[in-house]
Amino acid sequence: MTTVSSPTNTNATPATPGERVLCAMSGGVDSSVTAALLKEQGYQVIGAMMRFWPDDKRVDTFDSCCSPDAAYEARRVAEQVGVPFYLLDYREQFQRHIVGPFIEEYAHGRTPNPCVNCNTKVKFDELVKKAKMLGCRYVATGHYVKRVEKAQGEVEFWRGDDPRKDQTYFLWGTPRDALPFILFPVGELEKPRVRELAAERGLLTAQKAESQNICFVPGKVQDFVAEHIPKVQGFIREVATGEVVGEHLGTQFYTLGQKKGLGLYQTHKVRHVVHLDPATSTVWVGDYGDCLWTGLKASSANYLLDLADLPQELDVQVRYRTAPVKARVIQADEHGFELEFAEPQFAVAPGQSAVLYDGPRLLGGGLIEDHVRELPPLQKPPKKRPVAG
Repeated sequence: MTTVSSPTNTNATPATPGERVLCAMSGGVDSSVTAALLKEQGYQVIGAMMRFWPDDKRVDTFDSCCSPDAAYEARRVAEQVGVPFYLLDYREQFQRHIVGPFIEEYAHGRTPNPCVNCNTKVKFDELVKKAKMLGCRYVATGHYVKRVEKAQGEVEFWRGDDPRKDQTYFLWGTPRDALPFILFPVGELEKPRVRELAAERGLLTAQKAESQNICFVPGKVQDFVAEHIPKVQGFIREVATGEVVGEHLGTQFYTLGQKKGLGLYQTHKVRHVVHLDPATSTVWVGDYGDCLWTGLKASSANYLLDLADLPQELDVQVRYRTAPVKARVIQADEHGFELEFAEPQFAVAPGQSAVLYDGPRLLGGGLIEDHVRELPPLQKPPKKRPVAG
């Protein structure tokens, strides 16, 4: 693996104060402190919040981040900090780039991550365009990511200093040419310190709770998916034999690795979901070993360095809340890449992100493709099926 050098310059002030910055404000403590720090550093700060919620907003959606109440709080914080504030309408883009693809992915047996799409296609695409229209040199956010500027002027993204809050996983799709124009003032801070800074400045969001849910989904994801994707009954089959071992109401209600609530005929058997096939309405199950992946293929790749400089040995993170693992690059081009894990990984889910790192440096990523495996022939279901337990 390539040795990671120490950063030359990080989040402090990458350019002369007085330049104009568009600060994305969500009504939370992180973006509130971001705006305050930038103002104190001498930047001309313009606060902005992206409106995603529709006029007919459902109960229990957009309730914490990206909500009308959050917009009110963001505006009040902007007044406290002493910067102008604008509410920008991105409802149509949010529906097209985030909600629609989220439903489509589940319909195809995949598990999407809408936060990755939101950062890639809305926040660091649409917002950067808006910043340029407003004459701003930079866009700033409250992400826990370190901006590292090398001696040659090249900008890299590194993991935030708070390992519990690091958000580089969600930013692998950021266009490389946008990196020099993005600031992360809280990237070198830990969350408790951010709250202290907010309290010291009397910001009303200092103790505001964090949002953990998908903003546009009310309640459980399965219930939301059920409203948008028709139920198609099918069989649960053993991946080793093709034998029918249960029934289901739709592949969209299952995730790779799942072992509870499968509805198997023989409930004493421990089985995991190993493959979803909406085309035949089949949920394939097997034992733990059947869920182990020795590698992965990813599409829709984005790289934050020259492809020729991609290390052959690197770290890859396949879920937000899991540790990165060692992997070897088998093949990589501008469209995607193939990796071999140093150790097999459990239930790597198609549709999720495979995010590439060299130590703390974010290198890019891609969307995990379906695991290629040979499936047995579909056996006929039993004429008289046992009652599912």
